[in-house]
Amino acid sequence: MPVRLPPLNSLKAFEAAARNLSVKRAAIELNVTSAAVSHQIRALEEYLGVQLFRRYNRALELTDVASAALPKLGEGFECMAQAVAIMRSHQGGGSLTVSAAPSFASRWLMPRLHRFIAAHPEIDVRISARMRRVSVDGKGDVAERATVDTWLADSDVAILYGRGNVPGIKLERLIDLSITPICSPKLLAADHPHPLKTPADLKHHLLLHDDTGELYDNEPFWGLWLREAGVTDVESNKGPHFSHAVLAFEAAIDAVGVLASMPVLAAEDIASGRLVAPFGLRVALPDGYYMACSEHADERPAVAAFRGWLRDEAARSARVTP
Repeated sequence: MPVRLPPLNSLKAFEAAARNLSVKRAAIELNVTSAAVSHQIRALEEYLGVQLFRRYNRALELTDVASAALPKLGEGFECMAQAVAIMRSHQGGGSLTVSAAPSFASRWLMPRLHRFIAAHPEIDVRISARMRRVSVDGKGDVAERATVDTWLADSDVAILYGRGNVPGIKLERLIDLSITPICSPKLLAADHPHPLKTPADLKHHLLLHDDTGELYDNEPFWGLWLREAGVTDVESNKGPHFSHAVLAFEAAIDAVGVLASMPVLAAEDIASGRLVAPFGLRVALPDGYYMACSEHADERPAVAAFRGWLRDEAARSARVTP
């Protein structure tokens, strides 16, 4: 007779808290509140009739029974993940789901996707713009791994911004990145009150902030670029901030101000003349865009075709990025 198991959410909350020895870290990993994790753990203890944690003021300690159960529970979740990956790897071989950040999806992937669709009309492509998790402790390992795991749970391919150091995940670097000021050509026009000709002219213009650098590296893009340019009389922190590059680029197109961001995301607008990169200085970032794929999904022809296409497009992008 099958054993009646406790609720899956309670088991997941316990496993995450026990592995991290922290309710707070478990909450970040599971994308829920700390109160929700605590509630699920208490519910599991009541269900089983055993104590799983010794709770101290600022720490958790596993009881003996919890320590004995944790490895088996971890193995169980890993087996379930592998089973789901196997089932997904055989879903109608002509479908493909890609997860990516909104900025990359809208400003890099979508302008190019028509070429993949034209080359592979038999593949049903689904693009999922996803929000990633930002670690609260500045290290990012827990949040980064949770992001990749979550995205690959219901996608074949995930494309992420970062340094490629996600524990336990094989990432392939697609695109090297740099930053530079980007703006509407209207700000360079001779009839502008303060035409933008040199970096020193930035003090007369509103600075727009793509907060990607600050969110993930604690290094604001404007501060980084102005330092490399040797500009000291521009207040680098003033001006509107945008948590997504998509919004920042729209403000730049509307000539609201000058944006410090990645020209690779503005290539289409620069080519069309809607945006310009007025200065030659490009400051290289340690970050890049990386591709991740589950082992079983990579065996599918549709996924292999898309990954090959991504590599080709990334190489093309590197050649033509202004």
